[in-house]
Amino acid sequence: MNILTCEEVRKVYGSGSNQMAALDRINLTVEKGEFVAVVGASGSGKSTLLHILGSVDKPTSGKVTIDGTDLSKLNQTQAAIFRRRKVGLVYQFYNLIPTLTVEKNILMPLALDKKKPNKEYFDKVVGSLGIEGRLQALPSQLSGGQQQRVAIARSLIYRPALLLADEPTGNLDQKNSREIIDMLKLSNRSLEQTIVLITHDEKVALEADRIITIEDGRIINDEGRR
Repeated sequence: MNILTCEEVRKVYGSGSNQMAALDRINLTVEKGEFVAVVGASGSGKSTLLHILGSVDKPTSGKVTIDGTDLSKLNQTQAAIFRRRKVGLVYQFYNLIPTLTVEKNILMPLALDKKKPNKEYFDKVVGSLGIEGRLQALPSQLSGGQQQRVAIARSLIYRPALLLADEPTGNLDQKNSREIIDMLKLSNRSLEQTIVLITHDEKVALEADRIITIEDGRIINDEGRR
């Protein structure tokens, strides 16, 4: 079952002779449960692709479908709700709310919808990420690696159709980077979470089941590693 489909996706900036195609006719499918890495140099288009997949931006042309929803048909408010419920986002910088505890940061997406968490699933997520003993701590009391674990837990709490990770190890040392990649792999296996990881680090990309290489806005290689 395809969770993600991109059909002839283009993103063009500028006009006339100043036009630049950040994405040029991207065709891509990702199946449920896949762990996919998207690699490319700075300016290759991978971040633009991430923003479009996360419904933060819209393509100039083409179609993106996530879990059966055509993103082009969503207005700004609908896109924000869809993003919160269906797309988990993990960034290089953790974007935690400093005045809220770890537990409240994790549950924030549910709180915005006034929904109660499934305690069994919550316990499974925080336990698998090794932060069950830090739930009442504030972000400032955590290490960088721990903060990123909290960000991952927050992204998983709604059981999203797709988890997008944008350079999640870019702000971490080697030890914490290794741990975060292991956490993503664990969520992929134990929670059957579909993941698309954006990175410029080929060593990180090698941890995925499939590596897609983007250059000048085009997919130039799509390599399955299973």
